[in-house]
Amino acid sequence: MIDQIVGAVENRTPEAIAAAVSRLIRSGSIASGDRLPTVRDLARALGVSPATVSNAWQALAGVGLITSRGRAGSFVLKAGTTWMPTHFAELAGTHVEARLDLSSGTPDPALLPSLGAALARVPARADTSSYLTQRVLPELERQLRASWPYRAESLTILDGALDAISRSLDVVVRYGDRVLVEEPSFPPFFDLLEQFGVERVPVQIDAHGMRPDALAAALSTNPAAIILQPRAHNPTGASMTAERAEELVRVLRAHSHLTDPVIIEDDHSAEISSAPALSLGSWLPHRVLHIRSYAKSHGPDLRIGALAGPAALVDRIVARRMLGPGWTSRMLQVILFELLTAPESVAQVRLARNTYRERQQALAAALDRHGLEVASADGINLWLPVRDERSAIVSLAASGIRVAAGTSFQPANEPGPAQRPFVRVTAGLVQNDVHEVAALLAAAALGEGPAGALRA
Repeated sequence: MIDQIVGAVENRTPEAIAAAVSRLIRSGSIASGDRLPTVRDLARALGVSPATVSNAWQALAGVGLITSRGRAGSFVLKAGTTWMPTHFAELAGTHVEARLDLSSGTPDPALLPSLGAALARVPARADTSSYLTQRVLPELERQLRASWPYRAESLTILDGALDAISRSLDVVVRYGDRVLVEEPSFPPFFDLLEQFGVERVPVQIDAHGMRPDALAAALSTNPAAIILQPRAHNPTGASMTAERAEELVRVLRAHSHLTDPVIIEDDHSAEISSAPALSLGSWLPHRVLHIRSYAKSHGPDLRIGALAGPAALVDRIVARRMLGPGWTSRMLQVILFELLTAPESVAQVRLARNTYRERQQALAAALDRHGLEVASADGINLWLPVRDERSAIVSLAASGIRVAAGTSFQPANEPGPAQRPFVRVTAGLVQNDVHEVAALLAAAALGEGPAGALRA
C-alpha cells in the first residue's frame, strides 16, 4: 500500500497527501477496513516529516474517511459512514458481519415495553392551539419531578440525551474552552466537543465514577463544564455511590475560588440501572444540569429525554430551541407518560432491569471460570480487559462475535504508555449462550487465539 500511496502523491504537502489517499479510498483502490501505513513508515517513504503525514491523517479523519484506533493503527472507515461524526463512526468497530453483534450498546428489543396501550392514548390529531403554549405536559413534569434525584428549579423535555447535552454545551461553552470528560467515555461526546471547538480534558474513573484526586488535578485547567455519567457508565458500567458523590462535591467546593464549571450529568440508563438515582445537584443545584433519557429502557426510536437544572440555564436552552424545533412532540410526551405510569409498562421495564442485571452477573461469573476477572457492571455494557485490542477484535470476529474497540472510548488523542487495552461488550444482549460466548471472549482477551466459532 505504501508504494500505491507514494505513486499517487503529486507533491509532499499534507493537503496533497490527504487528497491522494482520499482519491485511492473513493476509487476503491484502498478498501473499507484496510489498515493504513504507520505515520513513520509513510513519512520515510515520502521523504517528509512524520508531522506532515500526521496532519494529512488528521484531515482525512476530519472528513470521516479514516479513523485512528490508537496503538492498533489508522483504518479506512466503512463506505457509507462519511455522514457520521468521526468518533460516532468509530463505534461501528470492525466492518464484518457477525452472528452475535455485541458492539452496538443498544438494548435487547425483546425487553422494551409494548407501545400498544400508550399509542391508544395519543390524540387523534397532531393539533395544538398555539405555538407558544407549555413545552412540557404538566402531568409528565409532575411524574418526572417525583422521581428526580433532587429538587431542580426548572425542567424541560428534549429529543434524547445527546440533544440535551448538545444544547447544554451550547449555552455553557465557547470556542477554546476546556471541558472535563471521564476516561474512558462515550465517543459522541468527543464529536460534540470538537464541533464546539473546545478542548477535552480526561479525568480517570474507577468502579465508583470520577476519581476525586483526578478531578482535583483536572480542575486546575479552569474548565467551563464537566460531563459525567452518574450510573451505568458507558462503556464501563460503573455507577457512582453516595460517598463518591460527596467526595466529588468536596473537591469542587475546595476549588470554587479558582473555577466554577457547570456539571452536565447524563443519566442515560436510569430506568434499567440497578443503582439508586444520584446527582451532584443534591449539593450543587445552581450549577448542575441533570439529564435523564429513555432510549435504553423504553426504546431508542422514542428520541425523548428530560433535562432539569437552574432556570437561568434551562430557560436559555428553551428559548434557543424555540428558534429550531420549538418543542418535543406532545404526542411523544403522552407516550412517555403512559409508559412511565401504566402498571404493565412499569412491570416490563422492571423485568428488563432485573434481566440485564442477571445477564451481567452470569457473564461475569462465566468469564471468571475461564480465568478472566471483570469489574462489576451496571446497565447493559461490560468493559472487558484484553492483552491486545486489535488481536482480540479479529479473534472474536473469526468466532462470529463483534465487539467495540476500546480505543474509541478514550478521550486522550494518544493512549498513555500504561493504558490497558479494552473492548466494550454489550453484555445485555448475551442470553442463553452465555457459557459459549464467555469462552470465546476469554480466549480472545487472553490472547489464546480463536476458540472455535459461535454456533448458529
